[in-house]
Amino acid sequence: MLLLPVHATPLLNAVANNDLTVVQSILQQPAKRSQLETRDELGRTPLLLATDHNRIAIARALIAAGADVNAKDARQDSPYLLAGAQGRLEILKMTLAHGADLSSTNRYGGTALIPAAERGHVAVVRTLIEAGVKVDHINRLGWTALLEAIILSDGGIRHQEIVHLLITAGADVNLADKDGVRPLQHALQRNYVAMVALLRAAGAR
Repeated sequence: MLLLPVHATPLLNAVANNDLTVVQSILQQPAKRSQLETRDELGRTPLLLATDHNRIAIARALIAAGADVNAKDARQDSPYLLAGAQGRLEILKMTLAHGADLSSTNRYGGTALIPAAERGHVAVVRTLIEAGVKVDHINRLGWTALLEAIILSDGGIRHQEIVHLLITAGADVNLADKDGVRPLQHALQRNYVAMVALLRAAGAR
């Protein structure tokens, strides 16, 4: 059970306690639906809290009731952005179907695609690419999704597949980081043989 401050609304408490029945009961009462966008001490809405804990059924109920999938908390996370970063695929798909802002960015200035690529969430990366997220967006660190999939990975199978997906989607394989280092150079430095082969086949220099 999560502990929320005493001023938390009944809906926030119900989400924190993973109580779908109470959530549904509250949402069925027009006078209480105003709680949809209430915030906890971290600025999280009920939907963002449900996303954080991957409570799929609760998230579905909240989104069906009209919860804002783009509402950000104090850390600049929204249900859409957090679902992408944490690999919450089912919730991500729901946010995409209900108005997710593909151009929205997190506290690092990155789209949902960038942390998904970094963390090896293959299905999420595929879903975001299919949804139309810009593959060459550059965050405040000077990195794209392709660069993060190389620089911040272990070079394993999941990240190899992500590099392949990004290249297939048209990612610029020669787009360097803020220091002028290109994806191929990063892969060579780390001896990521499979990634090097993928990049070279795509024209990386």
